[in-house]
Amino acid sequence: QVQLVESGGGLAQAGGSLRLSCSASGSIFRINTMGWYRQAPGKQRELVASITIFGNTNYLDSVKGRFTISRVNAENTVYLQMSSLKPEDTAVYYCNNYPPRPGYWGQGTQVTVSS
Repeated sequence: QVQLVESGGGLAQAGGSLRLSCSASGSIFRINTMGWYRQAPGKQRELVASITIFGNTNYLDSVKGRFTISRVNAENTVYLQMSSLKPEDTAVYYCNNYPPRPGYWGQGTQVTVSS
C-alpha cells in the first residue's frame, strides 16, 4: 500500500525557516518525479516545487530563491527547505508525484507564518 507521510510543519515568524519532510513507501517514489504542493484556505492546491529522479528542480515563481526541494532516493524521502517565510506561505503542504496521483494524497502538514 502506498503511503505518503508529511512532517515538519509548524508555526514560524515571517523571515523564519522550516524544513518539511515527506516519507514515501512503495513504487510512488523510486522512479518518479516528486512534488511539494500547498493549499491555503479558500484556494486551490498548487504545485510549489518538483524534483526529478535525477535532481532537476522547478519552483513556483513566488518561492524561487527561498525554497529548496531535495530528495534522498535511498531513503524514499523528499524535503522542502523553506526560508525567508512570508505570511502568504501559510497553507497545508503535501507531497505527491508530479503530476499528482489523486489517490495518494496524505494528511499534509500545516505551515503557519505569522507577520
